[in-house]
This record gives sequence, C-alpha cells and structure tokens, in this order.
Amino acid sequence: MALPFAPIAGAILRYGAVAALAYAAARRARPRRLDPATEDALDQMPEGAAVGHAPGQLNGTARWRRNIRLGPQGPGMEIDLTALARLRIRKTA
Repeated sequence: MALPFAPIAGAILRYGAVAALAYAAARRARPRRLDPATEDALDQMPEGAAVGHAPGQLNGTARWRRNIRLGPQGPGMEIDLTALARLRIRKTA
C-alpha cells in the first residue's frame, strides 16, 4: 500500500517554516534591561483574564501559570504567560 506523501510533506513544510521563523527570531533577539517596576506589576497580576475600563480607555489583563513535569520524577518547568493591554482612542483636532 502506497503512502500519500503530499499531505505529510505539506505538514513538514508548514511546521518547518514555523520552527525556522522561531529560530531566526530567537537568534536576532538582543538582551535588554528589565525594569523592576514592570516585573513587579507582572508578578502581582492575578491568574485568569479580566477586562475593565477607565475614562477614555479599555484595559485588559491575562495570566496563565502552569507547572509541567516530564514523568513522575522527571525535570519540571514553570510556565508563566502574562499580558497587559490598553486601548486608548482619542479625538484629535
């Protein structure tokens, strides 16, 4: 029985392109100074997603934290994804 290589090749090309872009972005990234005030604000963010508003703007926050362990005694990793967003629309003359 023959294997259909066209769908497999398409998936390989797609995932290969994503991996190549991620690798290129990681290679081009330069170290930069971390602002302690920003780090503190991100650390104090509650887990989950929230949307709120203030006069003239819309604010959104999201945080997702998980601990992942490979096997019962394997190495562990903590993933902390935090995002802040602000949408401000103003009229100009």
